[in-house]
Amino acid sequence: MNQGLSERELAVCRAIKRRELALLDDLRLHVELPTGGRNRVALDETRDRLTARAAVLGASVELHAGVPGPRWLFGQSADQSDPLPIAVCRRDTGQMPAVLIAGHLDTVHDPAGSFRELRIDSTETRATGPGCVDMKGGLVIALAALEALEECGVHIDWTLLLNSDEETGSFESATTITEEARCMASRPRGTLGIALEPASADGGLVVERAGSGQFVLEITGVAAHVGRDFASGISAVHRLARAILQCAELSDPASGKIVNIGPIEGGSATNVVPDRARAWGNLRFADTQQCTAMVASIQLIAQEHGGACSFAVGRPAKPVTPDVEKFARAVRSVSESLGMPLPFARTGGVCDGNLMQAAGLTTLDTLGVKGGGLHTTSEWIDLSTLVPRCQLLALTIMRQAGGQILG
Repeated sequence: MNQGLSERELAVCRAIKRRELALLDDLRLHVELPTGGRNRVALDETRDRLTARAAVLGASVELHAGVPGPRWLFGQSADQSDPLPIAVCRRDTGQMPAVLIAGHLDTVHDPAGSFRELRIDSTETRATGPGCVDMKGGLVIALAALEALEECGVHIDWTLLLNSDEETGSFESATTITEEARCMASRPRGTLGIALEPASADGGLVVERAGSGQFVLEITGVAAHVGRDFASGISAVHRLARAILQCAELSDPASGKIVNIGPIEGGSATNVVPDRARAWGNLRFADTQQCTAMVASIQLIAQEHGGACSFAVGRPAKPVTPDVEKFARAVRSVSESLGMPLPFARTGGVCDGNLMQAAGLTTLDTLGVKGGGLHTTSEWIDLSTLVPRCQLLALTIMRQAGGQILG
């Protein structure tokens, strides 16, 4: 434990250890702010609390307007003319290595549901609660890490970006994320990106991610009365069903290709041949070439069955690059010094780290907390790792400040 750490790094670790109770209190506060379902009141309060702390550390705070996503996305018909804002907290001297830290305020949980509290089990090492691991815990350790570094006199240029639509694909915040990552990557000295997603199930670091895109199949037919004129009708629902089966055959998880479809809508009454049907779907792919081929295949299938298809490829694939591998090995070195093994992992999941790396910024995106049950009412966090994961994040940032990771 703590082998190979400098005296200054040990001081940062001690500063974080002193925050142990405050970390838990902060986690409870943010978990119990219900930021799912575009709950603007809770999102605004969470954003205000975090940006106020960033401002105390000397950051400028800007709110960037979100860009509305496609109206067909996820079957949404609601007005999106008032997209959710993105907070950009920037502490920038332009003189030292820098880091872009991205976190999302939203969760997948119903703000009016019964899963609303942080509940600690009898061992006092595990707790459940909405967003406790994805990613309220990550937000909590990020601010504590930056505060501990400041307390210990460790200075670094950083930008903290907070969006509110990651769980629905970051379509509103993608422009800001990309611009900030591109700006950071253009700096003359080594820069890094960190997204505060939770560690993999074994506490590991994800180094490679698939890409993801959304699509909608829109099929037309010919309406007719089922009893009087059935033969004159052409069922859009039947056509859609055949198209869905063909799309499903494109999946090959072993090679990284996944097509998932649902929800589905079509028809207005059982005694009318439906003249319109729609289905929404999600693609996962290993690289750009695979994505292009899958999009072309789905478009052909839609045309074959009397329809069309719209796509929004929101997150490119995130491959392992030499700099990503170098960054990951540096994080592993810190983690092992803290007594935590750090296996590397690959996943078909996606996050804002995909966007950051696609913009040219070397990025790792599982430097948040450890837990599991993501996107369920069993979501849990390992409280015993709250301090060490905060220390890992802080020391990673600290070593970047010293030019020890990318130089």
